[in-house]
Amino acid sequence: MEYIINGIRGFCMALADSVPGVSGGTIAFILGFYDKFINSLDRLMFGNKEEKKEAIKFLIKIGIGWGIGLILAVLALANLFQTQIYKVSSIFLGFIIFSIPLIIKEEKKVLKGRYINLIFTVIGMAVVALITYFNPVSGDGNMVNLTNLNFGLIAYVFVAGMIAISAMVLPGISGSTLLLIFGLYIPIISAIKEFLHFNLSYFPILLAFGIGIITGVLVVIKLIKIALNKYRSQTIYCIIGLMIGSLYSIVMGPTTLETSCEPITLETFNIIFFIIGGLIIIALGKIKTIFEKKN
Repeated sequence: MEYIINGIRGFCMALADSVPGVSGGTIAFILGFYDKFINSLDRLMFGNKEEKKEAIKFLIKIGIGWGIGLILAVLALANLFQTQIYKVSSIFLGFIIFSIPLIIKEEKKVLKGRYINLIFTVIGMAVVALITYFNPVSGDGNMVNLTNLNFGLIAYVFVAGMIAISAMVLPGISGSTLLLIFGLYIPIISAIKEFLHFNLSYFPILLAFGIGIITGVLVVIKLIKIALNKYRSQTIYCIIGLMIGSLYSIVMGPTTLETSCEPITLETFNIIFFIIGGLIIIALGKIKTIFEKKN
C-alpha cells in the first residue's frame, strides 16, 4: 500500500512538472509530503549512511510513479500543447487559482499575524512577471532550436535546467513554466519524445539539461530546507507570490509557441477546462486527507 500511495504521489508530481502551471513541489505541498520530500533529498546528498538509506527508500517509491507519469506526459503533451493551447492553459490557470487557498489553509499558522511578510508575496509576483516580460523569446513566437549545437546553446540549456529544477522542487511557479518563458518547453519535450523513440541525436543536449538539473538540486535543496526551517512565513508568502505571478506567464504562454498565438483573452479563455483544473486540485486535496488517515 505504501508503494502504491507514494507511486500515486510521484505520478501526480510528474504530471505537474511536465506542464506549465503548478510545480511538482506544489502538488507535494497539497498532498502533505513536501517537507519529507525535501528532507529526503537533503539527506540523500548530505546525510549519513543510515539517513541516505532511508531517503533512497522513500525517493524510489516516489520516483517510480514520477517516471511513469513523465513518460506518459511527454508522449502526449508535445502535440496537445501546440494544438489546444488555450484549453490547456485554462486548465493550468485553474490549477494555480484553486491551489492558492489550499496552501494558505495548510500554512495558516505561519501566515496569520505576519502580514508584514506580504512584501515577499509582492517580490515573488514581480520576479515572475519581470522574467516573463523581459524574456527575449517570449512574445515573438521564436523557440530555441536544439538541433544547432554550440557552446552557447549548451550553456543556455544547462542554466535553464538548473533554474527549472529549482522551481520544480519549490512550491510556486512550475519549472515547466520557466522553460516556457525561456523558449525551451516545446523543444525539450520534443527532444525527450524523440529520445524515447531512440533518436540519439538529441542525447548531448539532454545530457547538458540533465547535468543542469543535478546541479540545481545540489544548490537549491539545502537553501530551501534552511528557508522553510528558519524563515517559513517569509518563504510561504513568497511562494504564494510566485504562484500569482505565474498566472501572467501562463496568459502570455501562447506567444512563445513556434507559430505564435495571441495571449489568452476572455474570448479564448475556456471556463470548462478552468473548472476541470480546479476540480483536479480539489481531488488532490481529498487524496491528501485519505493518505493522512492511512498513516
